[in-house]
Amino acid sequence: MGILMARLLRIAQRKLYASVPSIRTRAHEVLCCIHSFNVISTSLHQTRPYGAQATAKSPFESNILRILRNEIEFQSEYAPPEQPLTRFNSFTVQDRPGEQWITMKGRFGGTEEIKIEATMFDGYSQVPKLGDDSSGANVSLHISLLVDISKEEFGSKLEFVCSAWRESLEIQRVYILRHDRMQAMPYTGPDFRTLNADAQEKFLEYLKTRGINNELCIFLHHYMANKERIELLRYLGNVKSFVEN
Repeated sequence: MGILMARLLRIAQRKLYASVPSIRTRAHEVLCCIHSFNVISTSLHQTRPYGAQATAKSPFESNILRILRNEIEFQSEYAPPEQPLTRFNSFTVQDRPGEQWITMKGRFGGTEEIKIEATMFDGYSQVPKLGDDSSGANVSLHISLLVDISKEEFGSKLEFVCSAWRESLEIQRVYILRHDRMQAMPYTGPDFRTLNADAQEKFLEYLKTRGINNELCIFLHHYMANKERIELLRYLGNVKSFVEN
């Protein structure tokens, strides 16, 4: 499952920051400084006396540390993250600190086990603005879902590949996987959109009955927005610690 999620991430990820200029600009500035540090610091350490390597910081190192501390302070005060929730309705929520997805687990009807793996924001689409200010477009962020539904008495599971938009769930594919063997390239069924409308509606109802619905999409978008802030602060803190030591 981890390999499949990683593959899904690689396929789905796009340039999210291109649609958010202020975030893109700040991130670009910080990353440029970090990249410059990696290049210049190597040269500095090659010429610095051995005894000074462990204690003194070059002016460039001091500058990158100042930038990182300021960015951490800004992010912490501008949009401080919340404590991640551990439950949503009937599902438990397991965060994966430092990783790009989370796991949710639940049961249905006493015999079915449900496992959901959801990515952080991995794409977007542009939708026209409505109302008086109809020029330009709004951005709708995308989350990829893998939904596994298994029954204790069966040796296989039903797996759904889904898109979670801000307030709507879309199924991309649905197929059967066997527990006793993992095929390298299993047949994952036709493009879901090519099925007749009645079949598409029934599969959506099947998921909604099990709590995989538009309400879940809203929860995931709130959760992932918060996780983005948590992971950014963790990343900045790890880089700062590396430079300091």
